[in-house]
Amino acid sequence: MKILLLDVNYDHSSTGRIVADLKNGIEAHGHTVLACYGRDVGPLESDAVKISNSLEIIGHAALTRITGLTGGFSPFATRKMIELIDNFSPDVVHLHELHGYYINIDTVVNYLKRKNIRTVWTFHCEFMYTGKCGHAYDCEQWKTECVQCPQLSVYPASWFFDRTTTMFNEKKRLFKNFDHLQIVTPSRWLADRVRQSFLKEKRIDVIYNGINVEEIFVPRDPTDLRKKLGIRTKHVIVSIGPDLMSDRKGGHWVLEVAKTLAAEDITFLMVGVERPEEISMPNVIAIPRVSDKNLLAQYYSMGDYFLLTSKKETFSLVCAESLACGTPIIGFDAGAPTEVAPAGYGYFVDYGDLERLSGAIVSCLNNPSLFKSRQQCAWYAKTNFSKQTMIEAYIKLYLNLI
Repeated sequence: MKILLLDVNYDHSSTGRIVADLKNGIEAHGHTVLACYGRDVGPLESDAVKISNSLEIIGHAALTRITGLTGGFSPFATRKMIELIDNFSPDVVHLHELHGYYINIDTVVNYLKRKNIRTVWTFHCEFMYTGKCGHAYDCEQWKTECVQCPQLSVYPASWFFDRTTTMFNEKKRLFKNFDHLQIVTPSRWLADRVRQSFLKEKRIDVIYNGINVEEIFVPRDPTDLRKKLGIRTKHVIVSIGPDLMSDRKGGHWVLEVAKTLAAEDITFLMVGVERPEEISMPNVIAIPRVSDKNLLAQYYSMGDYFLLTSKKETFSLVCAESLACGTPIIGFDAGAPTEVAPAGYGYFVDYGDLERLSGAIVSCLNNPSLFKSRQQCAWYAKTNFSKQTMIEAYIKLYLNLI
């Protein structure tokens, strides 16, 4: 069986790591894989193929801002991608994220339709059934038709024009007569959203994202790291995420909670802060993004609880990774995380309810019996979010398609 994988990244960012894991896992089962990616930092030595270049990406991003349209300004990368598909002749093409200023989406999809190529498309966000938004949040226009987008200045941003109605209807047309398509989502929450969109008649399956629960994300002894950081409080609340201080990840909420609970015997550890030197609170330790996964597992293990302050998550790898390290979740109800960390493994309050969130932390620290044990959290994650389980589920799906 020959599988072609395509994503905006490779072995970098959440989706890029998933694609790299899939490639390695599928090959380990004796199949042939070609992984292609568009942009961003990849491994220095990799047999994945980068299809785009910096100049074309910059031009695509600039034209998106000027015209209000996106996903159609990368002719050279798109031509290269189609040539790769032609030469490789895959049994299945597995698409991941096609947005990110690196490929012409309609050209690739129309090619797959015309050639009757069996296609799996994993939706890691909401981009393909909205006018342009990766996360629609509370807006529900995508259920009917996107107009007057309230997130025009948010990625992929437009400086002048609102073309979301045009793009919404183009996407709707694009999926017509796409007979050999299987959509996959990483959560039931996102699958339910897709079923409310113009894609409701398509085949939709759920396969959870997988992580390394055998060697990397396992409970660690953080004693030495705790000493190195100079943490002397009884409790530690940890928050981890790429670009943690962004509006979507909500790092500002962590600071608000820390301010509210300044009198408590708690250190708030924030990992993934772009400019940590700008945070100067006595009960907060801010650390830049960590690429060492073993070190990351120690940070997860250090927390009494993991604090999630995102607006919306279609899965939440950080929740799965935290549970795998034995640390349960407290946070805002951000969509799929309540599915990743159900009762006993997670405790969630309405988004933006600072008072209830702060109260939940104190209450849970005083009543740890509200949660499963650290060993049970780790076992739950190992059972549900294993990388091997994800790989085997996709292989089964590919075989069923062909």
